[in-house]
Amino acid sequence: MIQFIIGIIILIVGYFVYGKVVDNHFGADDSIETPATRLEDGIDFVPMSWPRIFLIQLLNIAGLGPIFGAVQGALFGPMAFVWIALGSVLAGAVHDYYSGMLSIRHDGQSISEIVGIYLGEGARKIMRVFSVILLILVGTVFMTGPANLMANIKLFGLGSVDIWLAIVFIYYFLATILPVDKIIGKIYPLFGLALLTMAFGIGTMILIKGYELPAFTVSSLHPAGLPIWAILFTTIACGAISGFHATQSPMMARCTTKESYGRRIFYGSMIAEGVIAMIWAAAAMVFFDGIPGLQDALANGGGPGGVVNTISTSLLGPIGGVLAMLGVIACPITSGDTAFRSARLTIADSIKYEQGPVKKRLILALPLFVIAFGLTRIDFNIIWRYFAWSNQTLAMIVLWASSAYLVKNNKSHWMTSIPATFMTAVSATYLLQAPEGFKLPTTIAYPVGAIIAVGAITLFLMKVKRNKTVKA
Repeated sequence: MIQFIIGIIILIVGYFVYGKVVDNHFGADDSIETPATRLEDGIDFVPMSWPRIFLIQLLNIAGLGPIFGAVQGALFGPMAFVWIALGSVLAGAVHDYYSGMLSIRHDGQSISEIVGIYLGEGARKIMRVFSVILLILVGTVFMTGPANLMANIKLFGLGSVDIWLAIVFIYYFLATILPVDKIIGKIYPLFGLALLTMAFGIGTMILIKGYELPAFTVSSLHPAGLPIWAILFTTIACGAISGFHATQSPMMARCTTKESYGRRIFYGSMIAEGVIAMIWAAAAMVFFDGIPGLQDALANGGGPGGVVNTISTSLLGPIGGVLAMLGVIACPITSGDTAFRSARLTIADSIKYEQGPVKKRLILALPLFVIAFGLTRIDFNIIWRYFAWSNQTLAMIVLWASSAYLVKNNKSHWMTSIPATFMTAVSATYLLQAPEGFKLPTTIAYPVGAIIAVGAITLFLMKVKRNKTVKA
């Protein structure tokens, strides 16, 4: 299990060392009054303690991503550990930190408005549409998934998918329009602690029982022959880097009372998610006697949800079963509701529409749920495939906007422009080779994806040089 242990160490050390470097480079300043206190409205701008915000942010960004994504990513073998550890520290946590801190610096505005400030009006308009579509897709996916699961297990004796869909629908609607501290601020911290407890228990048990991981190799071990580049980097998203996080950070930016809390909340929650993903990737690789056994369990044991339930109940007993249920039902619900809330705020920010009166919140929320209801009639797998690419493309855009911010403030941009270039290559290559994309062979997708990434960083550097020439 040395690979797993090294990965956990990288994540923890990364938070304390590189996280501090990122924080210092940005220049968090507690003398600047945050939107939470300056714009407090009792609805979206509500001051809260940083531990509570951390747990809420963790639930906002986690969903099923660091569990289901890690379980499916485990099919690629130990290279999943490399991606989770380095991706989280060098890319994902940096992405989350900047999306949160830039929102704090700009009145808690949504990520589409932040992108527009630093990449221009064209990018703002694209991001407004792009992010709202992404959020509706996430909300819909995390509505139908739990509803189907609760119907299958006949929770509380209810076996109808439509009834559970209606129940989740009503909850989402209330969480979208009520003040952030009424539902989200009260129950999320409890669910966040439960998610961390489940991960800690699973990680402890796989170490105690002495499971052995597959030998490390840089090549893919996927039974279906899927390549690591760039499929692994979209399969494990929330456990390494995910653009969806950038849509969630502004909500907590509106509740953060000091800029110095940013590293703990935004960088820290991504690292915590990386730890969760690392644990579940390891558990999935070892519990079923290797990757072929995992593939069989995924195919014949109820998919990722069945795998999580089997591992949890086997390693942790009845408590594990309860925690597994929480993981596969409560976690996606707690990301789905904030997806709709974030969509409401994104639209409100874009049209400068005040959200104080509940009537105005209803005017924006109702159309979102009408669209989401229509999407529940579409095959879940189709929606998820398109989400995978759009999610990582959003992360790429946010990193480029962060790079532009650093240049504008006369700071080195490499901290964000290097991961931005990497994610450009990932997004371009995935679109070129994926079944829902152009379906090109890797011999074409790889070099073209690399050319697009090199072109992106070249154009960025040319723009940086022009700006310096103009200032001189």
